[in-house]
Amino acid sequence: MPWNPRRPGWVAPCVTYALSVLDLAPVSSDTTPRAALQASTDLAQAVERLGYHRYWVAEHHGMPGIASSAPAVLIAHLAAATSTLRLGSGGVMLPNHAPLVIAEQFGTLEALHPGRIDLGIGRAPGTDRLTAHALRRPASVDDFPADLAELRAFLGDGAFPAEHPYRAVRAVPSGEGRPAIWLLGSSGYSARLAGELGLPFAFAHHFSSQYTIPAMELYRESFRPSEVLERPYAVVTAAVICADTSEEAERLAAPAGLSVLRLRSGHPGLLPTPEEALAHPYTAADRAAIASFTASYVVGDPAAVREGLVALQARTGADELMLATNVGEPKARIRSYELVAAELGLPAMPG
Repeated sequence: MPWNPRRPGWVAPCVTYALSVLDLAPVSSDTTPRAALQASTDLAQAVERLGYHRYWVAEHHGMPGIASSAPAVLIAHLAAATSTLRLGSGGVMLPNHAPLVIAEQFGTLEALHPGRIDLGIGRAPGTDRLTAHALRRPASVDDFPADLAELRAFLGDGAFPAEHPYRAVRAVPSGEGRPAIWLLGSSGYSARLAGELGLPFAFAHHFSSQYTIPAMELYRESFRPSEVLERPYAVVTAAVICADTSEEAERLAAPAGLSVLRLRSGHPGLLPTPEEALAHPYTAADRAAIASFTASYVVGDPAAVREGLVALQARTGADELMLATNVGEPKARIRSYELVAAELGLPAMPG
């Protein structure tokens, strides 16, 4: 039977598409990793009550401002702290890990939390070259198709050829169910592969917006029905910051611009506070760079954010929008998701 991308009991919001969350577990300059991870736990519980559909965490390494370097560990904690929310990786970076290790980790998660686990797979290492080498996985992006086939076979979503050296190897635990495998991408490569394999696809519009429409078209054009999906299912991830006023939203968005500026200059660090970001001595070139890579962000009061999200879904035809709200102030981050949920009519859990 084809996989159902929606969780059991899911109720449609006023809009016709699902809303979900991508969390980077931001560590700001005025907090700690422990506090950031607690804030992620609080956020997962809050968005579950608000009616969001799924909650993914992203694998990054060597970035002090992101605490989600071990997605499987964090997913286990978040799943134990929630009851209906789908939890998953957005994504696990396949070049960093042996496929059998991922299969065992996510097979364990699925056994602990049946029907709630998504395994989103990325093709890039999610870090710099030296850190990738320190992860001790002797692989490259060129190995991706073979590694993906190996991972799917270990999870029972495929089979090893008779001559494969691992055909007698089993990933344990397995058998009762398996996590839903997604392909993630920021260009056309994974879009085409997801379509050819009949897998669900998630596109990183929040940092690769110029390729969003071509990737969506490529995914749908190359889609072949499979045992997993009868028809294409696509998620588009957007950077979204909503506040009661547009001025407050712009204040909360300022750290994201400075953070990306530092990252792209080779100096990743903690997420600045709004005060630090607003006081930074930007050059004209800095401001132009920030304007360029934040052009796709949806920032503003509830009405403006609704307009931006409705327009994005209309342009892309996404079955689901995943919101990435990279804000260091935990209360403001939860408030952003509250405002969006209310504005777009998410059906909150009773009580």
